[in-house]
Amino acid sequence: MKKVFLFSGVLFLFLACGRDNVKEDKSLAKYFTDNHVNGCFALLDNGTGRFTVHNLAMYRDSNYLPASTFKIVNSLIGLQTGVITNDSMVIKWDGIKRRPAWDKDLTMYEAFRVSAVPYYQEVARRIGTQQMQFWLDSLQYGNKVISKIDSFWLDNSLKITADEELGLVKKLYFDQLPFFKSYQEMVKRTMLFENNTNYRLSYKTGWAYLENGNNIGWMVGWIEENQHPYFFVLNVQSANKNIDMPAVRMKVLRGILKELGFFNGKK
Repeated sequence: MKKVFLFSGVLFLFLACGRDNVKEDKSLAKYFTDNHVNGCFALLDNGTGRFTVHNLAMYRDSNYLPASTFKIVNSLIGLQTGVITNDSMVIKWDGIKRRPAWDKDLTMYEAFRVSAVPYYQEVARRIGTQQMQFWLDSLQYGNKVISKIDSFWLDNSLKITADEELGLVKKLYFDQLPFFKSYQEMVKRTMLFENNTNYRLSYKTGWAYLENGNNIGWMVGWIEENQHPYFFVLNVQSANKNIDMPAVRMKVLRGILKELGFFNGKK
């Protein structure tokens, strides 16, 4: 096992801010109602400490399974423990047909970007329960509960608040998590999906099902304009069994960010 570092816990960002820095923006509700979902959104302006929030109570107080947003932490633990050697490490396809994008040999970089569950289930099995629990405890990641080692982030045992999700990616951006800096930089490169002269958009998605069968979707990450980061978290939920979650969560995110003045390089 490689050298590890203890960590006092994820920063609860909302609690660290005074009420004067928090703005509940009621105009953002339409992006949820127009897409027939409910949920919450928060954006932190790193320069000013200003929060813009929709559904503050849900953002701050409600916890849910992280779904594939846990691939951020799973990647970092895998790299730190040597289970993943680098982002080019291939895990062979097991031959079980699931989705075309998953049904092949994949590198970590590829598996992260297509959110391949089987790749990261194998990573978790190789990490093992003892090491995984050590890192969840060290990070103070959500409620820190592990049920089955290769599904605990998908089966509603492990749960995390939107506030904690935002705190985690903020620390990742500044290389403040208890992992080697090179590994944090590797994961950040993997999260970068849009990069142009106006902005850089980095994120990880998640999609799973709550105990009641409803869909839950996540998007967590940051957008940079003029080398200035803004951290965001989006949680959307729907009872519609036929929802196109990848399309809806992106539509909600981009609609909100556009409303808040992003994508033009003028922030």
